Amino acid sequence: MTVEADRAYYDRVVAEGGPDAAAVAFPEFCPPRRFELVGAQVTIGRRSRSRGIFPTVDLVGPPEDAGVSHSHALLVPAGDGWSVVDLGSTNGTTVNDDPNPLRPNTPRPLEDGDRVHVGAWTTITLHRVP
Repeated sequence: MTVEADRAYYDRVVAEGGPDAAAVAFPEFCPPRRFELVGAQVTIGRRSRSRGIFPTVDLVGPPEDAGVSHSHALLVPAGDGWSVVDLGSTNGTTVNDDPNPLRPNTPRPLEDGDRVHVGAWTTITLHRVP
């Protein structure tokens, strides 16, 4: 999977007046990061040593998207692919261009190429490995 700063998503969040949208700036430089999807589950969030939170996909930065919760979402195997589960994050999780956030703790199946949006500007794109 690829994690990157998504200007179009950020612009939608700001236009919709998302929580704290105006307080989070779009990063000037944020190269794409790649993570392998392995294991029984993949946690997405921001590390917090004091709270004992160490996500598999650690989005602490730099740059840091402050709109990403420490325990934001979870990817779980589902059939031949994966499902995403919002863990009750503060700012929600959306998929592709659907403006409606996922219901917390409810798996949503994903397809190859789906885009999972978390925080103010972070987009995670799933890629099926042949």
